[in-house]
Amino acid sequence: MTFKKATDRLFSRVDHEDLAKALKVSVASIRQARLSPNALAHRSPPPDWETAVLRLAEERVLHFRELIEEIHAISKAGHSGQRGR
Repeated sequence: MTFKKATDRLFSRVDHEDLAKALKVSVASIRQARLSPNALAHRSPPPDWETAVLRLAEERVLHFRELIEEIHAISKAGHSGQRGR
């Protein structure tokens, strides 16, 4: 694994589009639901949003767990600092 690949994986994130896709709604719906309840454009969150957020969070945990295990494996094999040139 190179430094670039490792840090690309580290810097990856979930965004509005990912949640909208998981909930099968528009990005605008996600943004409006995140507004302050006092805002004129505020909308209620999509139904079953909790399940979608949990699933996306669990996927992120798995993503980072795999990255951690790969970096540990590289370090234990004595390749730390040698890859990624």
